[in-house]
Amino acid sequence: MIVAFSVSPLGTGESVAPAVARAVQVVRASGLPNETTAMFTSVEGEWDEVMDVVKRAVAAAGEGADRVTLTLKADIREGVTDGLHSKVEAVERELGES
Repeated sequence: MIVAFSVSPLGTGESVAPAVARAVQVVRASGLPNETTAMFTSVEGEWDEVMDVVKRAVAAAGEGADRVTLTLKADIREGVTDGLHSKVEAVERELGES
């Protein structure tokens, strides 16, 4: 499965970069395939391991905050590996055929 998520603490000031960095550290330390963009971090793996990483990332981002928001989108598809790259490659192939 691939999960794209965005986590943000509330009430900690204008910049959320330090909190987001803590969350991204958790994801990167997990060893699971992942990518971070301007709006989301995506992580790929089995259900339990991905959800554990998301849970720990939310906790890390929420350090010092009374409230945290989480936006999560999941692509649950059995038998797919390296979906982080193969999905993008499929779109690029289509664009190249135009």
